[in-house]
Amino acid sequence: MQTLPTVGFLGLGQMGAAMAERLQGAGYPLQVFDPNPAAVEPFIRRGAVAHPSPASVADAAVIVLACLPSQEVSRQAAYGPDGVANGSAIRIYAEMSTIGKETIEDIADALRARGIDTVDAPITGGAPGARAGTLAMLVSGAAERIAALRPLLEVIGKEVYVMGERPGMAQVMKLLNNLVMATNTVAAAEGLVFGAKAGLDPDMVLQVLEAGTGASYAASRIMANAVGGVFHYGAAIAII
Repeated sequence: MQTLPTVGFLGLGQMGAAMAERLQGAGYPLQVFDPNPAAVEPFIRRGAVAHPSPASVADAAVIVLACLPSQEVSRQAAYGPDGVANGSAIRIYAEMSTIGKETIEDIADALRARGIDTVDAPITGGAPGARAGTLAMLVSGAAERIAALRPLLEVIGKEVYVMGERPGMAQVMKLLNNLVMATNTVAAAEGLVFGAKAGLDPDMVLQVLEAGTGASYAASRIMANAVGGVFHYGAAIAII
């Protein structure tokens, strides 16, 4: 029976926790860090080892994944005083946050100087996709490092899309995706208002959009929730 490698995971928020749960459920031993003890506790109960810092996680795992809430948090987790750059075991760092091209390039440069390879690995599909394992995984980096990560990514998500060999290329694709999604959301919202002013039933408007050429994730998911009075979409506007 093949022994699965120990994996480090930084960030156990809404997205990170769901992805880490899938890895733990698949049998991967986890070394975890999150500043919120309540986020860490369920993983400890299931056998994960908690750490006081990203550097400590990077002392215990060759592969470390991160899903973090902002550019500054990502920078600190990577090359701050307690960042993974100071770890002794880490060789591959997969940054799954939406942080933009410049930030991931800075992280990759800083870690390369310490002998650590960075894989740019943002995700799309939202919290429901993270829980279901249906995320789209966008990756860019050295081919052999992507190959090493692929078994983990295929546990977390449904499809792995290789955007290129340079960290930053996957971030560009993620932001392009977000741009199209946000534009579609605005268009779908305006369409619903237009229809409502003309006396059309909002549910019927959504049904027709879904059946025709106006179909989009924004109309079928986001606007469908809004019509039902639900305005929490599972992600912060800041990361879009």
